[in-house]
Amino acid sequence: MKLVVVSAGLSVPSSTRLLGDRLAAAVGRTAEVDVQVVELRELAVDIAHNFTNGFAGRALSAALDAVTGADGLIVVTPVFSASYSGLFKSFFDVLEPDALAGKPVLIAATGGTARHSLVLEHALRPLFAYLKAVVVPTGVYAASEDWGAEGLDGRIERAAGELAGLMSGLSAVRGATAPPSTADGFEDVVPFEERLAALRPTG
Repeated sequence: MKLVVVSAGLSVPSSTRLLGDRLAAAVGRTAEVDVQVVELRELAVDIAHNFTNGFAGRALSAALDAVTGADGLIVVTPVFSASYSGLFKSFFDVLEPDALAGKPVLIAATGGTARHSLVLEHALRPLFAYLKAVVVPTGVYAASEDWGAEGLDGRIERAAGELAGLMSGLSAVRGATAPPSTADGFEDVVPFEERLAALRPTG
């Protein structure tokens, strides 16, 4: 399964990227996933150009394809003015309207104080509900004082387990709905009309 982490961190190193990496590692302990990270900081100019000329550019197109083709997403943003960053929102504005429909998404954010933790429920969850994604119940917010403190690891593991469960469940459903073949020991499906015609007398 393909897991894509979308990180909107601006600094290097970035606590936003660090949280995304820890969440991805936790998902990897529960399910077998191939992880790809999309750093929005590196795409900022391409995103701005896309709004003005409608052309995504090679790097942005690759990022959009990765997100669209993922089996699950981890999205992480720093908090600015009690909401997600403008760069984070702009990237998801570039996506096609139904690109995330039915896709499992784990929402996460970082900030300087625990007072901004409600950004998960007041901003991120409504955004991805509007995009028709399936947002896992547990969001993860990490304030400055949370790093190395008790509690963050538990939230990470719980949210990662929920995402892995959704990804695995949807993958199993896709496999179960594949058309049967003789290689699986099943007969090929013959339309009812053809079966009926074969029973009719000829001549």
